[in-house]
Amino acid sequence: MLQHVLPATPLLSTDDSTRTDDLRIGAVRPLITPALLQEWLPTPPAAQALVTSSRAALSRVLHGHDQRLIVVVGPCSIHDHDQAMAYARLLKEQADALQDELLIVMRVYFEKPRTTVGWKGYINDPHLDGSFAINEGLEMARRLLLDVLALGLPVGTEFLDLLSPQFISDLVSWGAIGARTTESQSHRQLASGLSCPVGFKNGTDGSVKVASDAIQAAQAPHAFMGMTAMGQAAIFETRGNADCHVILRGGKAPNYSKPDVDAACALLKAAGLREQVMVDVSHANSSKQHRRQIDVAAAVADQIAAGDARITGVMLESHLQEGRQDIVPGQALQPGVSVTDACIGWDQTLPVLQGLAAAVRSRRRNL
Repeated sequence: MLQHVLPATPLLSTDDSTRTDDLRIGAVRPLITPALLQEWLPTPPAAQALVTSSRAALSRVLHGHDQRLIVVVGPCSIHDHDQAMAYARLLKEQADALQDELLIVMRVYFEKPRTTVGWKGYINDPHLDGSFAINEGLEMARRLLLDVLALGLPVGTEFLDLLSPQFISDLVSWGAIGARTTESQSHRQLASGLSCPVGFKNGTDGSVKVASDAIQAAQAPHAFMGMTAMGQAAIFETRGNADCHVILRGGKAPNYSKPDVDAACALLKAAGLREQVMVDVSHANSSKQHRRQIDVAAAVADQIAAGDARITGVMLESHLQEGRQDIVPGQALQPGVSVTDACIGWDQTLPVLQGLAAAVRSRRRNL
């Protein structure tokens, strides 16, 4: 007699053959909305007035109506609220003392682009422990910006993530697009809709044309998908941003010398853009040797003092103490020392600021 043999029960598999998306997503967590965060941490009238007036002042420098020098200075990245505020108080004193020559903006960078992997910044991982408490990071970042603004000091930051600007950009007077993202269409579109002036860094290989192309793209209107303050997906239509400029940060070789500025400005002129540059004295321009920022800043100051009005700004990485340190689990961090790129200390920063101010005074006499 023939027996009917049932097929064997298939083994369970971790693969879900009924799905084709999110197969590599480990978790999805709720994200606070920008509108809710802004309700919790609203912008006081004084802070709003400072953001508005400082953006206008920056625009006047970029359009040649103000002969001061923009100086974006501060830690490579923020990792501690109290230390950032200690730095801000020192910087505010100099911003007031040198206000006739320098338009100082504190560098308050919350997002850190990585070549491979590593700590991604105050918003992404505010506790520096891999917990990725992003909602807390957004709240901590906004609170710090409000505290710095309360001192009367405008802030600048790098826009790396495409959603995070909705949470903090109303408090930002100046923004940067980094060398790795200057060529990104999404970041050029973002810049076209930002309410603040934006600097595009030259490419990591030193290409200034990449930044020139980015400025042209950001000046134009765009339509793209994004998230509203209420957390809803939407289509944004921008008007274009007329306050964009190039940041020379070096590449395969430094590019802060007069021939480099000449070449960059010639390229900008050919593209129908303003002949102006900001010089980042860190990164490849200092060969990633933080103390060399002092020498590079002095060389740039010499060009300014000789009457070069095309240099409209300088960027500088500076913290309370010089150097850098690694984040080691279970090991306390040294206060006031960067956890990303090495910075010069405040005692080294002060004479650099004074030297730049003296250069601006000389430039005025030579114009």
